[in-house]
Amino acid sequence: MRKKRAEKMADIIVIGGGFAGTEAAMQLAKRGIKVTLYEMKPEKFSPAHSNAGLAELVCSNSFKATRLGCAAGLLKAEMKLMGSLCVDCAEKTAVPAGGALAVDRDKFSALVTQVIENEPLITVVRKEITEIPDSPAIIAAGPLASETLSGKISALCNGNLSFFDAAAPIVTADSIDMSRAFCQSRYDRGEPDDYINCPLTREEYEAFYGELIKAETAPVHGFDKNNGVYEGCMPVEVMAKRGKDTIRFGPMKPSGLTDPATGRRPFANLQLRKENAQGTMYNLVGFQTNLKFGEQKRVFSMIPALKNAEFVRYGVMHRNTFINSPEALEYGYRFKARENLWFAGQITGVEGYMESAGSGITAGINAARYLQGKPPLKMPATSMLSSLARYVCTQNKNFQPMGASFGLLPTLETGIRDKRERYEALSNRALADLRECLAEQGELFEEE
Repeated sequence: MRKKRAEKMADIIVIGGGFAGTEAAMQLAKRGIKVTLYEMKPEKFSPAHSNAGLAELVCSNSFKATRLGCAAGLLKAEMKLMGSLCVDCAEKTAVPAGGALAVDRDKFSALVTQVIENEPLITVVRKEITEIPDSPAIIAAGPLASETLSGKISALCNGNLSFFDAAAPIVTADSIDMSRAFCQSRYDRGEPDDYINCPLTREEYEAFYGELIKAETAPVHGFDKNNGVYEGCMPVEVMAKRGKDTIRFGPMKPSGLTDPATGRRPFANLQLRKENAQGTMYNLVGFQTNLKFGEQKRVFSMIPALKNAEFVRYGVMHRNTFINSPEALEYGYRFKARENLWFAGQITGVEGYMESAGSGITAGINAARYLQGKPPLKMPATSMLSSLARYVCTQNKNFQPMGASFGLLPTLETGIRDKRERYEALSNRALADLRECLAEQGELFEEE
């Protein structure tokens, strides 16, 4: 694999040759910025990586749906408006996958690598970075950053670095059956609408418990083992196996609550807490889990108020290094304490291949505009890329990674009952607003 050497000092350094790093580097180069892109492979591999190429896929080879009635489809459509490297390479190396965009992983990585290495303004250096540069830089080191670099990032962020993603599922607000739920804070402390409560009768709880303890869990990867992933946050299914009433005295305790439907305390109760300021998404409090996604949908939907719940993300428990972005980052992924430093990728708290790539696009454009003396990129609040950037920088004491979801977008002025039609309307609005906003700033990518 060809290695290029810089003839003069770069304008900016990008750390990490994954989805976010390659997108950021390409956006910078398109704007005439000279980039040095550092990638530690093949000098050093993480436990999850085996291919020396850039933008290596370590899990699924699918980038999810392409249709606009899907959040993943909208995300990719927005990225195309901004000249995405990864979407372009994915389309050129696609394999049949129904309505999804899936790729031949080796061909995809090889094509991304070829495009990056053939770009005259990008110099690829195969070397582990162990210090954070003082000069302009984008850190896109990924969720499996080396131990040395992770330590430097942790120190930079005042120790606010999570090494494991132990998150509960999140559902959309409008999919919760409020005829089987009620709003109340425990012991009436706080505001009444701080929590939505999902009560269960004895019979409902026993049926739920029986399925929970026998539900199938996801396999634990080698690089997740022996890292204390369960020490600070026990999965609800593990807790449940300790005894029939264990979770009834834990995350499903009914104390301090009165179900208005019965006038009594529920036998068991699950609380849902707002995930965003708009109140369009709620997380299942205390339901960190390692169940397979299909099992989460099946078992958690047995809770009456969640019978028809739409899960915008499922619970996960695995190695996933990310910073406390609401404390550390401005909107647009710039580090608050340094005007010439940006973060991009899963380390910011976006979750997914294309979400990481999308954050790299945004960070790369903002870094380029900074170096060119321009103000940061403005994106409409209605777009998916903008909503992800806003999510990671919005104050949230329970911050956890998030992927593309319509729950992140502002609601439509006119309600649409049919979900498919509503999502398509949200997508059409997002693309129209983003196209107009990018054109006004001279940042719209026009395909030849």
